[in-house]
Amino acid sequence: MTDLATLNGATIAFDLDGTLVESAPDLIGTLNAILIAEGLEPLPYEQGRPFIGRGARWLLRRGLAAAGARDPDARADALFERFIDHYHAHIADQSRPFPGVIGALEILKAAGAKRVVCTNKRTDLSRSLLAKLGMAALFDGVVGADAVSAIKPDAAHLIEAVAAVGGDLARSVMVGDAATDAGAARAAGTPLILVDFGYTEIPAADLAPDILLHHFDELVDSCARLLSQR
Repeated sequence: MTDLATLNGATIAFDLDGTLVESAPDLIGTLNAILIAEGLEPLPYEQGRPFIGRGARWLLRRGLAAAGARDPDARADALFERFIDHYHAHIADQSRPFPGVIGALEILKAAGAKRVVCTNKRTDLSRSLLAKLGMAALFDGVVGADAVSAIKPDAAHLIEAVAAVGGDLARSVMVGDAATDAGAARAAGTPLILVDFGYTEIPAADLAPDILLHHFDELVDSCARLLSQR
């Protein structure tokens, strides 16, 4: 039986896209709307899904390159604001929290654990998505790419996210889905949980997490176990 007392005062930092929320349908939908408007072929959903996780500009660059655009980096810069405007307007059309997420967050909150979103998505977009999905009240803070000195996989992002909610890095856990999350956690010396259903070009199991999560029903116990080992 999980000792929930272990969670009291701890901080659980979460990646957003591909970890908490299945946001790929709206992100790939926005990418394809831009590609079609530029006279390019849309990207198959499964091809574009692993490109998510390093921020919108990265997704746009990778999508343009995969579609055969000339000078995709420069083109992505020119199209970036159009991408953001379209995405913001459709941010929660099809996006949904992964199964078990809401229940796990409610247990963590009741147990006294701080919950912070640590994402390479912009803070305003992250807050908008969480609000539209009815999840905003489940977090003590949202720390996006624009709110830190360096983004994941740099340790600074995780360190500053934990500090933003008054947490103690020595009693924190990072929950993510990709190499950016693994890199930040390892650099910060923080235990790492990765989900195996997120957005990553490297399989989560190959990133050597402390725990590989298959469903959010396993999250609370996994966090408690890692914290008890600290």
